[in-house]
Amino acid sequence: MKSLVFNPTIPRFAATKALGALRREAFWGRLSPLSLEEISEPPLPSPDWVRVQVRLGGICGSDLHTIRLDSSPALSALTSFPFVLGHENVGTIIEVGKGVRDLRVGQRVTVEPPLPCAARGLQPPCANCAAGDYHLCLRYTDGHLSPGLMIGACRDTGGSWGESFVAHHSQVFSLPEAVSDENALLAEPMACTVHPLLRRPPPPGSTVLVIGGGAIGQCAIASLRATGSDVRVLALVKYPFQADMAWEQVADEVIPLSRTDAHYDAIAALTSAALRKPMLGKRVMIGGVDITIECVGSSRSIDDALRLTRPGGQVVLLGLASIPRGVDWTPIWLKELQVTGSYIYGVEEWQGKKIRTMELVLEWMEQGKVDLSSLVTHRFPLQAYAQALQTATGKADSKAFKVVFEPSKS
Repeated sequence: MKSLVFNPTIPRFAATKALGALRREAFWGRLSPLSLEEISEPPLPSPDWVRVQVRLGGICGSDLHTIRLDSSPALSALTSFPFVLGHENVGTIIEVGKGVRDLRVGQRVTVEPPLPCAARGLQPPCANCAAGDYHLCLRYTDGHLSPGLMIGACRDTGGSWGESFVAHHSQVFSLPEAVSDENALLAEPMACTVHPLLRRPPPPGSTVLVIGGGAIGQCAIASLRATGSDVRVLALVKYPFQADMAWEQVADEVIPLSRTDAHYDAIAALTSAALRKPMLGKRVMIGGVDITIECVGSSRSIDDALRLTRPGGQVVLLGLASIPRGVDWTPIWLKELQVTGSYIYGVEEWQGKKIRTMELVLEWMEQGKVDLSSLVTHRFPLQAYAQALQTATGKADSKAFKVVFEPSKS
């Protein structure tokens, strides 16, 4: 089957890192770790797994970090190479293991990609998985699978940037007819934004700043509305088309990101904060928003998140920051900020019951409470991956939110 395989050998890593500093196309060029290959389908690891033919495979910001070689090297300890990229997915079951009773061939599904103890066949599970916190699994390198945090970063499972992949039955959600492929694909990134909001709900009447107008930022705005949070939502976005989408997701105020710190004036005015000029650098905000959800992962966005949050406030890092440079950490101790991070989801408390985050998001989509389908803006066959990645990384020109592969049309 055709698949986009990532294999960062030392020579390819070094060559791509050097060339990528000159032109971004080098990150998916001839010498890069990424290549389109004809590979064998991965076997079902055990009888309680299924095989899924991919209908849509999304390009996530984490995939772009991987391809651009700016993810933390620490993650390589939890990864097995080579692997097929892609964890955002919608597909159709084409093979069912003999031990699977609740799924059948032909079902349209989306798959929750993490590979904790249950998927790895580990009994008893680790303490975190046993407590229901499988997003904090302690054994991502153990069991009958090679190391890997999730499908799309494990050599044994394949990924959604291929024609098919395999999944443990516990990861699979059958899709209601009312949930489109486009919405189902966005269930996973939306779950990433719902999870931290349900773990630490914003207090009623608080002001929440969402930094970033990409797909995750738009999902964060939608999540604040879907969870019924009685908050004022401010969106800080880079491009006008992102501002339009933020209004569509019902942000209360949309602020354009400036090249300097001019956007500080708008946020100060909206929060009755004061600004003071230091000897060097950006202005210092006295006051600010109650909660900042950082959805970019750049050094600048993290620095702004810390500066724009009020004393005693909370900063949630969703942008998968790796090794930021030039971030002034002073606000953390000066303002006693609560800085938390999140990258996946788990089991939540919602209206008196326990429910998996992905399941909750799919319920909202089925009920028409959430519609993110307009975020799917560009589609490509696998063989056009260079054009797809150019589109995903060139938002100023492409106006892209979610770029997807359609492997079955390759």
